[in-house]
Amino acid sequence: MLIEDLEVILKVAEFRSITAAAASLNMRTATASAAIKRVESALGADLFIRTTRQLRLSGAGERFIPKCEEALVMLDLARQDLKEEGADISGDLRIGVSSDLGRNLVAPWLDEFQELHPGINLKVNISDSQVDFYRDPVDIALRYGPPGDASLYGFKICDVPRLLCAAPGYLDRQGVPCNPDDLKSHNGLFYQLHDIVHSVWEFSRAGAVFKVRMNGNRSSNDGDLVRRWCVAGKGLAIKSTLDMSSDLLEGKVLAVMPDYLPKETELWLVCPGRQSITPAVRLVRDTFRSKCAEILQQLISKKIIPKDSIEKADLEC
Repeated sequence: MLIEDLEVILKVAEFRSITAAAASLNMRTATASAAIKRVESALGADLFIRTTRQLRLSGAGERFIPKCEEALVMLDLARQDLKEEGADISGDLRIGVSSDLGRNLVAPWLDEFQELHPGINLKVNISDSQVDFYRDPVDIALRYGPPGDASLYGFKICDVPRLLCAAPGYLDRQGVPCNPDDLKSHNGLFYQLHDIVHSVWEFSRAGAVFKVRMNGNRSSNDGDLVRRWCVAGKGLAIKSTLDMSSDLLEGKVLAVMPDYLPKETELWLVCPGRQSITPAVRLVRDTFRSKCAEILQQLISKKIIPKDSIEKADLEC
């Protein structure tokens, strides 16, 4: 089967007319009909049911057309990769990132990336709100958690443990909690999204789950502000180990109740579709994976997180 013949098949399926499909492809109707016959002969099945008044997909056509369309999209991406391989990476890179991760980790990573690829124009959108690719001016988004919409495409960057954290000064004043029951006398620092304050904290230990409704005098929809409060000794916070990595490694905050772990999360690079995956996006993905793996390994070497708590993602998901 010729690729050009498959393109004819898709156009006929779209227009439900050989004549209209041929016109859209600037070819004769007889040429389009011949392409259909070649494909059907190669497959050993009729893709269309033809009558004097209409043309519609057969059962075989309904099964074949979606796969054919997907294959041609993948082939087009492969062509684009070969075309752009070795060329200078340039153009706009519009990326959405969360506040804490974006300001404290991703911004320096992107600075390094831009030094290596000066043709890139960075446009960074910092927000803790869920990205809407139809509304927000971003092409890709670095977010905790896998894509919530089946129509989106994503790369898993890494698993990210979370920890209960507090500054040494706070623990000196208020004492060190040893188990979830001890948390009732402590001040919680809460993340708030869409007016929902996340004040119920969940921990697991040896397969058992513990939930605690915390009391606290501060909440914010900005994750970076919650981190700053925690470092300043205003209370306890549950945070991503990536967000708190510098503070943990420098001893500005400590992991509290290490035997009781909050549910871990995942870091994903999300795109609205495969067509958004340019060479620049792939390079950014690889940069993020490398940088995250380096940080998590430092946390492991300092025994802040256990070795078996992370698994680097090397495959597309």
